[in-house]
Amino acid sequence: MFRVLSVLLPVVTLAAANASGATAAGLKVGVVAPVEGPLALLGRQVLEGARFQAEARGSEVVAIPETCEAGDAEALKAAVAAAAAEALVGFLCTESLEAILPTLGGTGVPAISLSVRSDVLMEDVRKNGWPFYRLVPSARKETEKLASVILEGWKGEPLALIDDGTIHGRDLVEGVRSALAETGLTPVFSDTYRPAQEQQVSLVRRLGRSGATHVLIGGDRSDVAIIARDAASETLALTLLGGEALDAADQPVPLADGVLAVTLPEAETLPEAAPTAAAMRAANLVPEGYTLPAFAAIGLLEQAKDRALKDGTPLADALEKAPYPTVLGTIRFDAGHERADNPYRLMVWRQGRFVDAPLPTE
Repeated sequence: MFRVLSVLLPVVTLAAANASGATAAGLKVGVVAPVEGPLALLGRQVLEGARFQAEARGSEVVAIPETCEAGDAEALKAAVAAAAAEALVGFLCTESLEAILPTLGGTGVPAISLSVRSDVLMEDVRKNGWPFYRLVPSARKETEKLASVILEGWKGEPLALIDDGTIHGRDLVEGVRSALAETGLTPVFSDTYRPAQEQQVSLVRRLGRSGATHVLIGGDRSDVAIIARDAASETLALTLLGGEALDAADQPVPLADGVLAVTLPEAETLPEAAPTAAAMRAANLVPEGYTLPAFAAIGLLEQAKDRALKDGTPLADALEKAPYPTVLGTIRFDAGHERADNPYRLMVWRQGRFVDAPLPTE
């Protein structure tokens, strides 16, 4: 499959090469990803995306199996050491990072995760100065985007804030509540509902009696789908907004058209990704899941190596020196090793997928 790239990739990588200003020697990257078990499909996406970009300019990908089991920490550390890579990419599980990051502190070898969201882990990263970065945004970014949607579009609307009582749902709603309180905006209704119920008619009726017309829900997709269904059965017009948890499979009730979510768009729908996605399909590679993020991570590291060689600095330092264009958009890391931008978007469920939604107007 990857031999086809000799024809396709010059078109795909031209913009990145021009943006970096030069083409440096290849980079040796260890790709830490599952190769068996329930996460093997995701691991294959990571490896395929990484290899697709790496072959464009002679970079080398070394596959390092990730089991996501804390008991395999020593084996993972040995595999990473044996790879002797200049950088590490992947890390779909927190357990893997907890094993590896302390060993990277004195090596200067940067690691980039495509999925780990743990804010506690990032606190350790900053405290210890570990060279770890992540392409996914922090939970704070999700909260900030939700608050901005409400403040910019729903300020004059009767607002309800409800959550499912889980740590994530409660923290998400409380974070938004605090942001709104700073502007003097208070909800007309607040509640914690019982999740995983077959129906939420009682909750919907309480929302109706409160006068709320716009509802922020800190809960998962299945609960939001049931709330939307029951609101429709009660002929109650509610505008429902949730977080990234809504971007999941329908189980068992399908999500109704019109439900809003602050989430990340599918990578292949981004304009920056269009040429790469087309080239991947031409090479019989489906640009889904972690395929394009892994491609982006390798390209980002290659550009950072260009910068490091030019400036005479370590690769990890170069990651923080400049914004780098990728198929996910321009990425810049802040001093806390987080993405400086906020990639979350307001999206709406239409005909089986989330698409960009216009910001609600007052």
